[in-house]
Amino acid sequence: MEQTKSTYDFWVRCAAFTATSVAFLLVMLKLYAWLMTDASAMLASATDSLLDLFASVMNVVILRFALAPADQEHKFGHGKAESLAGLVQAAFVLGSALLLIINGVERIISPKVIVHTEVGIWVSIIAIFLTLALVILQKVVIAKTNSLAISADSLHYQSDLILNLGVLAALFLSQGYWIKADGVFTLLVGGHLMLGAAKIIWLSVHHLMDHELAAEEVDKIKDIILSHEKALGMHELRTRQAGHQRFIQFHLELDDNLSLLDAHSIGEAIEREIELALAPCEVFIHHDPSSVVGSELSTKEIV
Repeated sequence: MEQTKSTYDFWVRCAAFTATSVAFLLVMLKLYAWLMTDASAMLASATDSLLDLFASVMNVVILRFALAPADQEHKFGHGKAESLAGLVQAAFVLGSALLLIINGVERIISPKVIVHTEVGIWVSIIAIFLTLALVILQKVVIAKTNSLAISADSLHYQSDLILNLGVLAALFLSQGYWIKADGVFTLLVGGHLMLGAAKIIWLSVHHLMDHELAAEEVDKIKDIILSHEKALGMHELRTRQAGHQRFIQFHLELDDNLSLLDAHSIGEAIEREIELALAPCEVFIHHDPSSVVGSELSTKEIV
């Protein structure tokens, strides 16, 4: 389990630091291109990359807390910090979207001629290749870790791909073909980002509310418990997830005549098997003699 956690930490940190570096480089390139072209779409793209940079830096900071091991004050770990990172990033995305929409509406109402379009085109092409490489890395990391913070960060950069393509199209069409294209593409990307922010907020709140594990993971837990030859049954299975860490607890039904040592050994064997199947996780088992299960369950129903 520790090796799995170390792998998780490595990949998440790798994605976070790479995103921060790419975002910083893109901000510098796009600000230069905006100063040269005075294109609204390029300003919007630079603003979006600046917000991505802030979000990625915030990601690095918050993930330092999320990946920290449990301590005396946080005995269940710091996994929920990752969901908070998702909410912070959603705020950045919303801010970016509003700026894009404002700039887009302004340029639709008062379109301007774009100059030095070749600078904007080359910067947009470079931005597309850098962003595409980053998104591929993030997809690999998400597949390996299922990290909410990296998933939220990846959404920014996927939107950036669309944004950069829109900038290319706007720069081309604004040269005598459709002068309002600069504002229209900016407006469309702003709307897309607002929808993405809503998705990030929903996922973050969902994780903060201690949701149950996926149905297939719950079924796997039940199969492991009930496949043990000495397990007579189980009840009150409860699961939740905070960041990458899973927490599983249940009552294990055992024969009345088992010694405490034997009951403990059975519980440990089941715990190890669950941890191997669903690492990283913590398993809490309450051992119940089978004769008291009926009365225990009926009492809980009355309560």
